[in-house]
Amino acid sequence: MLNLTQRLILGCVLLAGLTVGLLAATHRALAAAGQLGLAWGFVAAAILIAGVTIFWVLQPIRGLARDAHKIAQGNLEHRTGWKSRDDFGVIAAELNRLAVRLRDLHESDAGRRQMEFQLSDAVLQSIFEPIIVTDGKGHILKVNQAAAELMGEAATDRMALTNTPGGDKILSAIRDAVSMQKAVATEDEASMLPMRIGKQERSYRLRTTPMRDSEGRLLGTVTTLEDVTSLQDIDRFKTRFLNVASRKLRDPLLQLRRGLYALGHGFGGELDPLQAELVAAAGEESEKLDELMGDLIEVAELDTGKRELNLERVRPLQALTNARDRYVDDAARKGIRVEVRAYADLATVLADRRALRTILDNLLANALRYTPEEGEVLLAAEEVKDSVQFTVRDTGRGIEAERLSTIFDRFNPMSDAGSGLGLALVRRLVEQLSGQIAVESRLGNGTTFRFTLPVAVVDTTRHPIEVG
Repeated sequence: MLNLTQRLILGCVLLAGLTVGLLAATHRALAAAGQLGLAWGFVAAAILIAGVTIFWVLQPIRGLARDAHKIAQGNLEHRTGWKSRDDFGVIAAELNRLAVRLRDLHESDAGRRQMEFQLSDAVLQSIFEPIIVTDGKGHILKVNQAAAELMGEAATDRMALTNTPGGDKILSAIRDAVSMQKAVATEDEASMLPMRIGKQERSYRLRTTPMRDSEGRLLGTVTTLEDVTSLQDIDRFKTRFLNVASRKLRDPLLQLRRGLYALGHGFGGELDPLQAELVAAAGEESEKLDELMGDLIEVAELDTGKRELNLERVRPLQALTNARDRYVDDAARKGIRVEVRAYADLATVLADRRALRTILDNLLANALRYTPEEGEVLLAAEEVKDSVQFTVRDTGRGIEAERLSTIFDRFNPMSDAGSGLGLALVRRLVEQLSGQIAVESRLGNGTTFRFTLPVAVVDTTRHPIEVG
């Protein structure tokens, strides 16, 4: 068996010999007429041998090219049949070895992906909380067993999910997470989804989070329904307990304050300086306790729905001015300047006067408490679309960034002062009045609270004489 090099050398020798013979025959044919047939015979033979030689050399190259193409197309079971020991045989052997390695790698990678898929699916199915997975367009891809048991066939059907209790909130949260590409994890009562399982109705807190690849591209969303039924039951029990306890303590506290007032004003006889100081300190603490009782009762009324709002038209400038007047003495004692900035012709807001007073009093009291002497507090209002935005800004020390997220939680005061219910009560009242509240602060730059209230709609009742 000749190798490739030997084949090429032999082919070249044959071609050279034929060329010499062809030239000699042509010369003799030209010298002696009648010898042209022999010359043309040499030409034909030379062409034939050259064609055979070329085919002999190119055939294995074409065969290897076809084999490589099949392997490249994904047929990793294909093998080349060239068995010689020449250079073409070496290329064929390496090509077969490459196909084997690619097949093994593909099988191991596919097995790894299948194992990862089975593992992730097992993890998803083992989670107790209902979970819904969607793609980047919000289409439902997969639900776990808990979601299927909770919502039945509606868990995988967008149309059926719309008619399921809380289904519209789930779809809305998914749309928000896809469009805004950020997590949606609301904590208020509006996020609670009532779901009925058998004869029991349970409540779930909705959380939707976007999924991204390593390059930050949106892949889809994961929606989790956290069962908070027991937490709500505990919260309702706590609210009822605080409501009953605060009301039962109100009368004894009132009697205590009366007694301290009588002692402090000498109705029980003259007090020496130490006794007067102790009575005055006890009176101040009783006032703080009375404020705490009032906040507890008001929060409990809001939670239980016993607090009825009497909505009426309120002028923003008047509300701000009245709030400043109520705290003018407290501000003067610390040398704090309270400025009101609002136009008299601002649109009226639809609000409960008592609720609005509570909101402004709590915000203004906080501002005065944390503003140093000779500081400033701003009370302002301005129209923003269909609402009026109220602002309470101080020049105090500010609030730490890590505390801003919990500033409106119950019993989470900005410092040791206060009951810790004031800002929680403010948020609940603002939300009850169909408004929103936010806080901005940096250490050393003061704090700004902003809340909105809806503008009162003007009635356009026509005069009877204009009708008809």
